[in-house]
Amino acid sequence: MTSSPRKNRKSKPRASLRQIYRRLLAAHGPQHWWPGGSRFEIMVGAVLTQNTAWTNVERAVANLKRAKALSPPAILRASPKRLAGWLRPSGYFNVKAKRLKAMCHWLVEQGGVRSLARLNTHDLRAGLLSVNGIGPETADDIVLYAFERPVFVIDAYTRRIFARLGHIRGDEGYETLRHLFENILGPDVPVFNEYHALIVAHGKDICRVKPRCAECALARSCPGAVK
Repeated sequence: MTSSPRKNRKSKPRASLRQIYRRLLAAHGPQHWWPGGSRFEIMVGAVLTQNTAWTNVERAVANLKRAKALSPPAILRASPKRLAGWLRPSGYFNVKAKRLKAMCHWLVEQGGVRSLARLNTHDLRAGLLSVNGIGPETADDIVLYAFERPVFVIDAYTRRIFARLGHIRGDEGYETLRHLFENILGPDVPVFNEYHALIVAHGKDICRVKPRCAECALARSCPGAVK
């Protein structure tokens, strides 16, 4: 992204978060997130998608299914080496095997997915954050997509896109940005769900490190748009 003259910044009215959402939805269409046949599968996917493409996660989850190991007891019974082998397609497989076991151990201690579903959002999120290897983004993926709670997921694409649009600096703390989006948009699970997925799609395909501004649905209100 190149720097733009001050007059360009003044000449482009800033779009609201709702307007940005509508433009992204029109440009990319519904994303149908999160792929997964159960709450537990979504939780597993959220851990495995760290630092890798979703296609690699799908391959790792398919390995677990073939081994009949897509359940907390089966994952806990598996040796670290065997579990890492199943997770190999997702990358960082030894680390992710430890994180997945840690999550499953916590999940069993809590009484399973049904027990988690009865927790309020604050306690559910706090519990997930207590698990080794689960940070705010992964926890919020799980809280939003597996348990359908109104938390807004913040990732690197969110920082890049909205900093370029002039809504944020981009270096704010995770919680600061999460509360900013939640307060402006209001508690809306379907919108939070779709918005995050659209941000990821836009960040991957259009608003890259080297942006493709000519193809961007947000360019007319982006101070950083390159002609």
